[in-house]
Parts: sequence; C-alpha cells; structure tokens
Amino acid sequence: MPRRRHERAPHGASPTTGKDGEGGQSSPRDTDRLLIERFLEAFTAERGAAPNSIMAYRRDLEDFLVRSGVSSLSAQADDIRGHLAELHRLHRSPATIARRLSALRQYFLFLYREGHRSDHPAAEIEGPRRTRPLPRSLSEAEVGRLLDAARAACHAPARSPTARFEAARRLALVELLYATGMRVSELLALPRHALSGERRSLVIRGKGGRERLVPVGRAAWGATRDYLALLKEREATAGRSRTKAGKGRAASRASASQWLFPGRDPQRPLSRMRVQQILKDLAREAGIDPQALSAHRLRHAFASHLLAHGADLRALQRMLGHADISTTQIYTHVLNHRLATLVQEKHPLGDPLDNNGHDETDTRAADGSGKSDKERR
Repeated sequence: MPRRRHERAPHGASPTTGKDGEGGQSSPRDTDRLLIERFLEAFTAERGAAPNSIMAYRRDLEDFLVRSGVSSLSAQADDIRGHLAELHRLHRSPATIARRLSALRQYFLFLYREGHRSDHPAAEIEGPRRTRPLPRSLSEAEVGRLLDAARAACHAPARSPTARFEAARRLALVELLYATGMRVSELLALPRHALSGERRSLVIRGKGGRERLVPVGRAAWGATRDYLALLKEREATAGRSRTKAGKGRAASRASASQWLFPGRDPQRPLSRMRVQQILKDLAREAGIDPQALSAHRLRHAFASHLLAHGADLRALQRMLGHADISTTQIYTHVLNHRLATLVQEKHPLGDPLDNNGHDETDTRAADGSGKSDKERR
C-alpha cells in the first residue's frame, strides 16, 4: 500500500474497549474504529475488495480487539498469538484462522506504513498449515451425459410452450456454466444485453467488481440464443395477456426483464437455489448422482478439462477471474498428470501407455519372463 500520512491517533488511546456494545458487550473505542475504517477504505480502493470481504475484515479486526483487550496501537505479537490460540480452542477451522491472521497482517502493515505504529506485530507470525483439498470435478464423459440429456429434452416432441422454454433455459444454463467457468452468481448477474452482437464472448463482472472478457463456444452461444428467442416470445405473450386484461402498457412493459435469466418475478434474476434444483433434476435424468452436481462442480470441470487439453495456468487464471494465481494453482494436479503422461508417451526412455491409459510395465507376464504384453506380441 502507498505511504499516505494521516493524522496520528490521539496519544494515550490504548484502552480499546467500552461498554457501548449490544447487551453491554465490549466494543472497540472510537480511535480503533477510526483506524479500522481508514484501513478498509484504503483496502477497498487498492484491492477492489467486495462488500462481503470488507464486512468480514471489519468483524475479524473488531473481534480481535475485543477478545484481546488491547488497542490497535498497543497490540503485540503475543496478543495476536494468544488470539489465534483461542480460536483454535474454539475449534475454528484452519481456513478461518488463516483468514483472521491475514486480516491482522494487512491491518498492522497499514498502521506501520501510515506511521501510526513503529512496528508490525503480525509480520513474523505463522498461520496454521492448510491442506487444500483438490476440487471435486466431473469427468468429460459425465459432462457429455448432462449435455446430451439437456439437448434431448429440448428436442422432445409434443411439449407445451412452458416445457419447451424450461428445457431451453436449462440447456443454456449448463452450456454457459461449462463453456465459461463462470460462478453461478456471475451467471445470474448477466444482463440481457450481454448477448448482443455476433462476437461470441461475454463481459463478466466478478468479485470486487473486476471485469473479464471470456470467449463462448459455438454450442453454448447457440443454445443461449435459442433460449433467448423463447424468452422474448414468452414475455411478449405475457405482455399481450396483461394488456388484454386491461392492465395497460406499463404492466405489459413490466413483464420484460433486464436479466438474461429472470426469475418468477421478472425484475429479479433467477435464484441460486432454483439453479441448483434445475441441475439436480438434470443429473437424475442423465443417470448421475444429484449430490455430485452443482454449478461450482461445472466450474471445476471447465478448469480441469481446459488444462488437460493444453491450456496454461495464466490463461486459466484470467478466465476464472482469480485475482491471485495461487488460487488457480489448486488445479496443478491436472498439469502434473499431463506432464507424466507426456514423459511416458514421448520420452525415449519412457514407458508407453496401453490403449486403456495403463503403464505397460505393470502388465508383465506372471511367468517371470519379464516381458510386457507388447513385447510378447
């Protein structure tokens, strides 16, 4: 963060807690509140942090000051270690403790750089070791079954207009989620005009208001265009019905939505819960465990399959909208597998894989000949 000199907090403001909290619970005093707000303003401006992140940081910092009974200007490394130890005793997860420590590091770094403190008490404190589980994904075959089931429903004969519309919407949802790797919140925030023009790409507004341009495949683009045509037809029919019922042109116009995926109320987008239910119904039709399918699993599938087919990590970072490439690195297991396969198949001393993807050295003859199936043939 750049060095900006704010006025120093009043000297001698070390007592941090008062009794003005809810139910008599202690809360940070005015000096601490002022410093926290200044930090959050700078953090928002420099990082583009989302409102939820800012709320979490404020809560974490205030909780530390209240629990520890210290102020922003008097806190020492032992106070921070004691706070983390207490969180551990309260059975907080390693991820939660790591986030709390991150907030404290950023905050005390800000105070140090701004001249409010002469030291950085959190600089040398190590956080808990976090074991990051590999993201659960879907195989390419499973995604293929999902798309086949969704397309089959679109082409089923003798369907009502409502059934045709819902089938087209479902296909567009799945195609877009898998083709772009969008978060479900990003998908539902897409405006209607996102699909204007012939250029097959979408401008997606991600976390912290960061925008990114993501290309869209022909199949997903076509499915979404088909769905949009049915949506407009549905809205026009609803508008005519409202006008016929004497509700006027204003009510007719109100039936048109600004959202690409409107909900039951046209002025609101489809809910995340409704999307999840749509996906679970599709999973059952495709013969896949409904618990194994979610919008986020499709995002993981997009990332894993893209890497498996040759994409590099930096390109994937941009398409997923990750601010830090360390977040994208959870997918490096795919790169490691691809590298191992490449060495086995292409290196002169590598062990070629059989048609089933197995190492032929594992299929030596049981009679002790030491020859592989290929050598015996």
